[in-house]
Amino acid sequence: MNKIYIVGIGPGEYGQMTAKAVKALAESDVIAGYTVYVDLVQEFFPEKKFITTPMRRERERCVMAFQEASKGLTVAMVCSGDAGVYGMAGLIFELSPEFPDTQIEVVPGVTSALSGAALLGAPLGHDFCVISLSDLLTPWELIEKRLLAAAEADFAICLYNPASKKRKDYLKKACELILRYRSPETVCGYVRNIGREGQEMGLLTLEQLREFDADMFTTVFIGNSQTVRIGERMVTPRGYV
Repeated sequence: MNKIYIVGIGPGEYGQMTAKAVKALAESDVIAGYTVYVDLVQEFFPEKKFITTPMRRERERCVMAFQEASKGLTVAMVCSGDAGVYGMAGLIFELSPEFPDTQIEVVPGVTSALSGAALLGAPLGHDFCVISLSDLLTPWELIEKRLLAAAEADFAICLYNPASKKRKDYLKKACELILRYRSPETVCGYVRNIGREGQEMGLLTLEQLREFDADMFTTVFIGNSQTVRIGERMVTPRGYV
């Protein structure tokens, strides 16, 4: 059958994939995805055909998936976290009019805002937003507007892609913007390599976060004005009585 599953595999550890995601991968003839993400599942499905492309060749990757599906095969396009959160779901649907005979099904996964929050405690217990600091597809001017708006509105904020070799100071810039509306003592946290080898996490203040050395595998959490530290946990109260 001409079908593409767009599968969110969660943080990467097999045990944190949903049962539905595992079932979709097991049913697929071909597994496609970014090289790093395919490597996370390849050992569990060694009998499958694998298609990979490096970063910034997402469109080519999706077209290849459609071409395989057009042969009457079932293809799984794997994405880290959730397929619809900075994943391939949107691009697959954008390309779908060119391949009208292919069925598409999105299989949700646990995005790092949720898997990271679970490790830290309950940092997203009230209204929150997720903002990526990567300016590959979004100009920094727009990212800046979103950071300022979220800070002023007192959202708890989860930051994806906080830094890279070419964007070493982006997290510092983001913190300086948020400090216009938040106390330097605002409770913050980070988790690196969620669900993978080398996982680490910690709590710190917003002022300390300014100087924190993050990377692309780090997810950052910035509390709102009500967020507190309880022991080694970060908690944003919902306000229950």
